[in-house]
Amino acid sequence: MRFCLISAGIGLAVAATLEAAGPAPLGHRATLVVRADPRSGRLVRAAVISPQMVRAAAVQPRVVAPVEISASAPRASGGDFAQFVAETARRYEVNPLLVHSVIEVESNYNPSAISRKGARGVMQLMPGTARRFQVADSFNPWQNVEGGVRYLKYLLTLFDSERLAVAAYNAGEGAVFRYGNVPPYPETTNYVRQVAVKYGAAREAARKTGLERAKAASRPAHPPIRQFTDAQGRRHYETRSGP
Repeated sequence: MRFCLISAGIGLAVAATLEAAGPAPLGHRATLVVRADPRSGRLVRAAVISPQMVRAAAVQPRVVAPVEISASAPRASGGDFAQFVAETARRYEVNPLLVHSVIEVESNYNPSAISRKGARGVMQLMPGTARRFQVADSFNPWQNVEGGVRYLKYLLTLFDSERLAVAAYNAGEGAVFRYGNVPPYPETTNYVRQVAVKYGAAREAARKTGLERAKAASRPAHPPIRQFTDAQGRRHYETRSGP
């Protein structure tokens, strides 16, 4: 009976501790830890917030048209693949230039790439991440991009920051939550810098292309050359648009 009362008391104390601490941050787990204080010998209770992700953001597949995926992985190059990347990125509301920048840094479009840690394919998905986002074959670039873009969208939704999303893509969500910023790992800081450089260059190129197109559209169209023969039989050429 005494044990039951003690257990109930601890349960009430746990509830009060968690309620006072407020809700756990999005995607974290609140865990109660009860341990004996080494000095006093008294039980000490604390609510510990773990950086482990336990609830995914609402990023579900939204396939607008079926995509034929052949048994053999096609090469991740050419206009068709670039168009697929752009369409997939837009479908998940991710900037296609960011996706291409990540692909360049991750594998440089090599569908057979395998990292030291076991990441695979054009967007270098770890096996666990591939399973998490329903990628059956990471070496198929079409499937790999579909899963990689969904993961990137999930991270963008989670952190509301392209910089932190890119950092988490490399180091994992838990590491970004743990440091509250880009984790101070040399690999991750270099990775974020490389993606930022390529992303910035791609946006600048797109901006210049857009300006050139706008200038071309604003130029007046040249009137067609008009020719006629006068009463004396002389042929005349003019570019006036009027009669």
